[in-house]
Amino acid sequence: MARRQVVTREMLLEGAFELVRDKGMEKFSARNLAVKCGCSTQPIFRAYENMGELEAELYDKCADFYSEFYKNAGSVNDTPFVDLGLVYIRFASAYPNLFKIIFFDDNDSGKSLYDLINGGENNFVINEYKKMHGVSQDEFSVLFMRMWIFIHGIACMVLKDDFDMTEKEIEELLVATYMAFSGT
Repeated sequence: MARRQVVTREMLLEGAFELVRDKGMEKFSARNLAVKCGCSTQPIFRAYENMGELEAELYDKCADFYSEFYKNAGSVNDTPFVDLGLVYIRFASAYPNLFKIIFFDDNDSGKSLYDLINGGENNFVINEYKKMHGVSQDEFSVLFMRMWIFIHGIACMVLKDDFDMTEKEIEELLVATYMAFSGT
């Protein structure tokens, strides 16, 4: 008698992550996940009460993946918001499906867009504030919002394949924009 394959919750979550990373959230279904994991849908519903429970864990995994991506990029630019912008735009280019899930799609995680950008306890945005000297919290908030609208706009253009600047050109643009917005 053939030994029954054991499909774990971790295997299903990893399979779901790979599925949405490669194909997008529109392909996320029990049937497609079962095909991806080489099993029937039965193990999915043994491991998870419903697809919503799996989707919540999947969302957290995607957000954690972004935080790791950011941490691995490191901080290389002294100008505030340049690292934040470059990594965000690079992520949109490298992982468009994950970018859409994290930063576009509705979710029930309770995390705000700021929480996601900040990387939770990683404090990516707060670290940008630390690069600034003599700027009040209110001034920082205004400057952050202006820069964020600009950065997010570039990332959206990248997603639509409507942006053909090199990373060096983007970096120069982010520096110039920060200088213009900050008055320095």
